Amino acid sequence: MSATPTPPLLRRVSPGAWTALAWCASVAYPSVVLHVGANHAPVHRDWAFIAATTVVAFTAAALLHRRPLLSITLLIVATLAVTDATRANVQLPLTALLAVDVALCLVTAAQPRRTSRAALALVLVLLIVHLGMVPDNTFGLTTATYDGAPAPRTVFVVDHFQLTTSLPHIGVSDEGVLAAVIAWLVGRSIRQSREHTEVLSAQLAAQAVTGERLRIAREMHDTVAHSIGIVALQAGAARRVIDSRPDRAREALTEIEAAGRETLAGLRLMLVALREADGEPAGTPANLPQGLADLDRLTAATTSAGVRVDVRWHGERGPLPPEIDLSAFRVIQESVTNVVRHADVRSCQVSIDCRKEDEVSVEITDRGRGHGTTPGSGYGLAGLRERVTLLHGEFHAGPRPDGGFRVAARLPLAGGAR
Repeated sequence: MSATPTPPLLRRVSPGAWTALAWCASVAYPSVVLHVGANHAPVHRDWAFIAATTVVAFTAAALLHRRPLLSITLLIVATLAVTDATRANVQLPLTALLAVDVALCLVTAAQPRRTSRAALALVLVLLIVHLGMVPDNTFGLTTATYDGAPAPRTVFVVDHFQLTTSLPHIGVSDEGVLAAVIAWLVGRSIRQSREHTEVLSAQLAAQAVTGERLRIAREMHDTVAHSIGIVALQAGAARRVIDSRPDRAREALTEIEAAGRETLAGLRLMLVALREADGEPAGTPANLPQGLADLDRLTAATTSAGVRVDVRWHGERGPLPPEIDLSAFRVIQESVTNVVRHADVRSCQVSIDCRKEDEVSVEITDRGRGHGTTPGSGYGLAGLRERVTLLHGEFHAGPRPDGGFRVAARLPLAGGAR
């Protein structure tokens, strides 16, 4: 049994770990790389407070899968706290929101749609509220200019908030809002891609199951139908001559035994193939038909059942690909079986054309009453059509203009090799 493939390295890291790494990066960037904050305000490195907020952020990362909304709330609170403690009275820079955006993206990608929308709304509400608490923001909402004077084009003032008619502009915190929306859209795209992949995988699995069921049905029909037809004819013949010609009845019983053993061998091989973990049969019984090389045995059994098979080869006989060889034999076997069961004639003709390098053609004709008068007799032809179509060949079956029935199949050879 094959081992489960190892997932890619990026998939081996849990969402909580990604969030924790993003938090460490957002804290380390202003604390280590930058020397001054926004508006040239000094960066205060209160390591004890940073450690406390980091504990809160790591707790939020651990809760990301089980309590996503609570996790994002804790991350926002920790982000606001550490930013206000290190760079007071400034907007949230993009680097400070890195952990929040990563968590929002991961929640949107993994959680239900309702949860992802609630997470986005929570982030946007808290960020927009924070816009009104610091200077130099957007949406025409501001607390004051840097010199304390009212902002240009102020319409009215409510407490320390002022509403202006100035056109909105993109500030640092506004970029944080846009980044949150972009993170949500990226997570939504990841979730949709995953859902699409799951739907395609389910469809492919269903198609594979259906294809395997059809393959088993074809093999069951091709393996059993011919043998049972021969058994029925030989049993009827033995019953009629058992008193007058015991030797002929003995021969019929021998043919019945051979047909029964062949059918059991085919069923045994099919069961072995189904039980194999890798889908490959453990072995092939020596007496199971594998191709046109078994045509002589087929014609002998059919002739002994009372229908003579006239086989004609055109072109040079040579080795064929296994699937082509077996399919050509199955077409002939099923067609001859239909002649025995339905045509009510004493002979049929089989033609195998190997003159072309890139294909093999087979044709089976008779001058009987035709096929399809018995209910359910069409399953064999349907299985042959499916088998030939899977090999990109052509299949035709129908009454002949001058009476009788004709089955023809053309099987292309890959690369014209033989």
